[in-house]
Formats: sequence, C-alpha cells, structure tokens
Amino acid sequence: MKRPPILLVEDNRDDVELTLHALKECGLGFPIVVAGDGEEALDYLFGRGIYANRDTRDRPVMILLDLKLPRIDGLQVLRAIRDAGRPDPIPVVALTTSDEEDDIVSAYKLGVNSYIRKPIDFDQFSETVKQVGRYWLSLNMMPPSVGPYNG
Repeated sequence: MKRPPILLVEDNRDDVELTLHALKECGLGFPIVVAGDGEEALDYLFGRGIYANRDTRDRPVMILLDLKLPRIDGLQVLRAIRDAGRPDPIPVVALTTSDEEDDIVSAYKLGVNSYIRKPIDFDQFSETVKQVGRYWLSLNMMPPSVGPYNG
C-alpha cells in the first residue's frame, strides 16, 4: 500500500530543511510534499493550479502548518479546510513561531489538532518535529477513512 504524504506548509527554507531532516530521522517512511505558502497548500489539497491534475482522493496523512505565511496565512488555510466540510478530516498540526494568544485560540476554533511553538534552538526544533511525527504517525490511531498508517 502506497503511503500518503505529509503536507509541510512552510515558507522558511531553513525550517523546511530542518523539518525534512528530522522527519527522515524518525524512519516512519512517509513521503513529504512541501508547499511554500498557504495558496500553494490549498492548491495541493483541492487540486487547483499546478496541482489541477492531482487526484484529491490521495490525501495527506497529516499537515504541518506554519501560521505566518505569505499570500494566504495558516489561519485562512485552516478556515478553507474546515469550510470544505469533509467528513474525514486530515490532522493538522500548527508548527509556528507565533505564541500570540489570538492565534492559538483562532487555530483551535478553526479545527487545528495541535498547536506547537517552534523552538529556536536547532536540536530542540529537530526533537520537537521528531516527537510530532512519532506521535501523529505512529502512536495516534487514525479513523479508518484516513487510513491505518500506524506502525
């Protein structure tokens, strides 16, 4: 069975590289699709723009979402995902520099599954991403509609 990808929505190239490296070190074996801003993420999820030919039934197993993005921010991405009204939601983890109370409250109101502030330290950042990957893709039980990707 082909594993679905993790969708990483991040505009900072350094954070992308650190995240990719940390997820690879977890050894979970999920492919990773990177979207550099919120608009590209929505294009990927809804099969628009450069992703118009993508089969949108092949959905990510998880979305790692920065909130401070160009073009369309992470909260707008969450709103679009929620407004799509899918009965089989994709787990979304906000992985962001923002510790603003309004962002945290808004993200949860819009259906984020977890909100994590990015550590500034390289080793802490790497360990945080590894823990997120292990939890959501190994320990957490997904509903059957999302798929049994555990283990």
